[in-house]
Amino acid sequence: MKLYNYFRSSASFRVRVALELKGLAYDYVPVHLVKGEHKQPQYAAMSPAMLVPALQLATGEHLGQSMAIIEYLDEIHPEPPLLPRDPLARARVRALAQLIACEIHPLNNLRVLKYLTRELKLEEEAKNTWYRHWVRGGLEAFERELAQLPPGTYCFGDTPTLADCCLVPQIFNGRRFDVNFEGLPRTMAAFDACMALPAFQRAQPSSCPDHEG
Repeated sequence: MKLYNYFRSSASFRVRVALELKGLAYDYVPVHLVKGEHKQPQYAAMSPAMLVPALQLATGEHLGQSMAIIEYLDEIHPEPPLLPRDPLARARVRALAQLIACEIHPLNNLRVLKYLTRELKLEEEAKNTWYRHWVRGGLEAFERELAQLPPGTYCFGDTPTLADCCLVPQIFNGRRFDVNFEGLPRTMAAFDACMALPAFQRAQPSSCPDHEG
């Protein structure tokens, strides 16, 4: 398999975590978003949405969208599972993951932040204030959801799930913009537990071959 991704992309980070948790070998193919490599014709032919990540399978077929890629990997390589077997528990994990992937992440994606500064002419600090507002509010909602669940080491239970694959990259991104993480005990405990695992350490941006200092 080949994973086309960018070291700083949180969606790419999610898939790297899933691959590492499952012990699946893959070739790392960097696509530099800031330099616009995702808009080059060769990449656009493979990923019509011109987004990262994209996973090229051994068959030559390509998959896009991190959540779809992770669930595909979970179906064809079911151990260790990233979604619970029980339908209700599985839905709860998906809901946690989507709180980040669908509610927080789209508002702080690189292309959104670029639009705020380039087209809408927002100053850098105004853009950063936008970012911090939406990330902090989203994580507060995430914390409230965790508070309704039984205690566990990770977001849901005592093994990492799809929710953790989404949470850790969001925290990494939030740190870059000085988001306030105080008052999020369950959220940050799950993050710390994840980062104690080699799989998450290997997947983090600083471990990527295209990491820039």
